[in-house]
Order: sequence, then structure tokens, then C-alpha cells
Amino acid sequence: MPSKWEMVRLGDVLEYEQPTKYIVENTNYDDGYKTPVLTAGQSFILGYTNETSNIFNELPVIIFDDFTTAIKYVDFPFKVKSSAMKILKSTKKAYIKYIYYYMNTIKADTQLHKRYWISKYADIQAPLPPLSVQQQIADVLDSIASLSSQRKQQLEQLDLLVKSRFVEMFGDVLRNDKGWITEKLETLCKISRGGSPRPIDKFLGGTIPWIKIGDATSGNDVYLHETKDFIIEEGIKKSRYIKSGSLIFANCGVSLGFARIITFEGCIHDGWLSFEDIDERLNKVFFLKSLNQCTNHFRMTAPDGTQPNLNTGIMKSFKQIIPPLTLQNQYIAFVEAADKSKFEIQQGLKKLELQYNALMQQYFG
Repeated sequence: MPSKWEMVRLGDVLEYEQPTKYIVENTNYDDGYKTPVLTAGQSFILGYTNETSNIFNELPVIIFDDFTTAIKYVDFPFKVKSSAMKILKSTKKAYIKYIYYYMNTIKADTQLHKRYWISKYADIQAPLPPLSVQQQIADVLDSIASLSSQRKQQLEQLDLLVKSRFVEMFGDVLRNDKGWITEKLETLCKISRGGSPRPIDKFLGGTIPWIKIGDATSGNDVYLHETKDFIIEEGIKKSRYIKSGSLIFANCGVSLGFARIITFEGCIHDGWLSFEDIDERLNKVFFLKSLNQCTNHFRMTAPDGTQPNLNTGIMKSFKQIIPPLTLQNQYIAFVEAADKSKFEIQQGLKKLELQYNALMQQYFG
């Protein structure tokens, strides 16, 4: 960022408008309607309305959540859900997409419940190069963001392809519409529930891998290769020690249905079920993918309570399809090819993210 670039208040280059007149009157949304209803938060498009009056169309703008400081760039007509935002419009001095990218670098403490545009953001100083340079910077960042979005869409499409190929080859697991042999899980593997030493802090710091749900929430969606925490040997007596190659299955809460194959020995806490000594007629990866097809079923089957919770009895009685092993292996070969493509796309995505972050640092410091 050249030192000669002017520093300006955001409030001097962005005008704001309260969204009151654009608030949707009827929240009976339908994807068949035309006009999106927006929020600056993560959900962004809440739905679509058929209302035709008081639609905001002085575009493009930034919508700013006045209480969380979340922002979105908008270049299409819209209505809003509430007045808890500001609609930010640029003056002639600023290219609004450039300002949008700059605002993404601002970190704000939003613990206090107050409106942050006037109290904080309007007074923040932003570097303002000539208008043509602002547009060039925004265009460069746009191109990287567009490529990243394409890569993410490719990853989603591969995931959908893997799921659709499973249904194509094996049908509906629960209805067993292809008539495969089925057996209860209790005859196909040893099912056990994990255990948690308490208080856990007294057992941490050892050499025994301690497998938590959080260890499996990112990265590979089949195998788990490592843990963040380790417990002492005394903790084994109060937990469940399982062998490498076992399949673990999250049995409660929002993660219910999560499954991984572990590539090391370790202990699982009581949020996991373990499936060990799996029958040789089941390819472990196929077994995992077939369980993935039934997540909604398992959630509905779980006893009522403060959160869904599957016990070993429910899982032992679950009827597992057993297609010919050759067919299972064909599917896994397809999964492995898809995973190879995903890995290559993910590596490209990481490079784009590094390039994006480097440019953000270069442009905005």
C-alpha cells in the first residue's frame, strides 16, 4: 500500500440508508418467487417473496448487520427481513467492491449489544487509492474469489456424485429395494460404547490417543489419522480402547451419524460407538458409506430427549445390507478416484487462498 494513498473515514465514502421501507411483510417464502429476502448473516438469502413493492434496486451496495458487523456485497434487487442492518452506498470517491474487500479485513469486538456502524465503523480509516486502482484491486480479488468458488462447487459436485453412485449401485439401504442379503449388525461386528474419564483434565497429558468428535470434523471424510489430545494409561480403565482399523460412529447430538475408520489404536469418549472385528463380507469403507446413507433414519430412531442419542441396542438390531464384495470393491474404487480428484482440487484451493490472503495483506496491510 503506497504511503501516498489517502486515508479516509468509511463514513465519508459510504452513505447509509435504513432498510425499514424494504422490510418484507409476508414471510411465506417460496423458491418460485422472484425477489430474495436478505440478511447480512451467514444464511444471506432467507427465501424468496412475491411482493412487488418497496424493492431495493439502487445497486450495488453493501448490507451491514448493525449488531454483528457481518457484511454482504449485493448487486441484485432485494428486500430485507429486519431493520437490524444498514444499506451502505458508495460516494463518487469510492468503488464499492474495493471498500467491501477492505471491510472484510476489519476485526471488531461485538460483545456489546449496540449498533456498530455509527458508533465504530463510520470512523474507521481506510486507504483510498485513485478510483481506477480501486477497481483494479477489486477485479484481481474478484477473479481469485471466483476461482475459489468454482473449486468449492467442484468439491460439492464430487460429493453428490459419490452419493448418487451409491444409490445407483445399491439402491435404498433402508428399503433394500435391490433385495440384498441383510443381517443385524450384532452378527457382523462387535459394537461397544466409548467411555470418558472424568474429570478429563486429570487424565490428559499421556501417550494414548484420545479420540473426540472434534478430531473428525475436518479433513478426510473416511479415515481418522490423528488426535489433538492424549490421555495417561490410567485413563484406559475408564474409557474404551479400540484397535486400528475399527469404525467409530458418533451416537449423539448434532454429530450423530458421523463415522470414521481410525488408523491407530486409541480411546474413544462416550460420544462414540465402536464397530470392531467387522465381518470380512463387508468392505469397511462401503460399510461406512452405507451408514452415511442412513443419518436421518438414525436421528429419527434415537430416543427422545434433550438431544438424540443412539444406544448399542439400537445399532445391534440395525439390518445391514451385504451386497457381493466384488460390487462393494467396485464402488470403493470409484470413491478412491473421486477422492484423488478432490485432493487435487483442494490443493489448488489452498494455493488460491494463500494467494488471496497475500494480496489482501499487500493491498490493505
